[in-house]
Amino acid sequence: MRIPLMLAGLALAAGLNAVDQAAADDRFIIVQSTTSTQDSGLLDAILPAFTEATGIAVRVVAVGTGQAIKNARNGDGDVLLVHARKDEEAFVADGEGVERFDVMYNDFVLVGPSADPAGIGSSKDAVAALQAIAAKAAPFVSRGDDSGTHKKEQALWQAAGIDVAAASGGWYRETGSGMGPTLNTALGMQAYALTDRATWLSYLNQQDFRILVEGDPRLFNQYGVILVSPARHPTVKAADGQAFIDWLLGPDGQAAIAGYRINGQPLFTPNAQPMALRKAG
Repeated sequence: MRIPLMLAGLALAAGLNAVDQAAADDRFIIVQSTTSTQDSGLLDAILPAFTEATGIAVRVVAVGTGQAIKNARNGDGDVLLVHARKDEEAFVADGEGVERFDVMYNDFVLVGPSADPAGIGSSKDAVAALQAIAAKAAPFVSRGDDSGTHKKEQALWQAAGIDVAAASGGWYRETGSGMGPTLNTALGMQAYALTDRATWLSYLNQQDFRILVEGDPRLFNQYGVILVSPARHPTVKAADGQAFIDWLLGPDGQAAIAGYRINGQPLFTPNAQPMALRKAG
């Protein structure tokens, strides 16, 4: 009688272990983020350290910032990690998010063919460069997808006094796609494009293209992180989502961001406030 009882005990233990493993595998959060954090390789590089430290897996939905915010407004995620501060602040003000924090920054750059038909390569003025592109009717490819990059580009065209809607389908083309496909289109058309630096540095098909305009303060690119409101969306995994935010803003997450480089070049610069300052604020 003892052997069957022992076998039954082993079977029960195995069953409980399987349940425990399934529960561990089931512990995850969904982060609505941008194509730049994914396409640059940043998230693939840093997320394993968070999962190892906490046991929480992270599933990333990488879309344009506008779509990421829409998804979060629908409750389809626990954390929002994007780069359009005005829209992020509106998200919180509307009660959709708990609080917004700076995480890291880089910058946008104007890239184009080395031949540079609009002659913008000697400029550090992004607005003047866009005016020169429009004056020459030189081809320009836009994401056209309401992403953070697209929002920045539209603001620059507005500052330049250029109505790109009137030029759509002519020298101004919109892909409605992410940064990688948009760069592919620009290469094929020998066209200019605005891209975040991280995606450009990690882009393997640069061919004869190069950065032509950089260093304009208007090209600054700040990223923020927000916990989706559990009061507005009860399915939000608030504790685990907050654990991710705390890690990202803390010394380990900030060091992981700083340590991510390609050919020795940093793709993002961490700039989260220390915890004491965040609490004081």
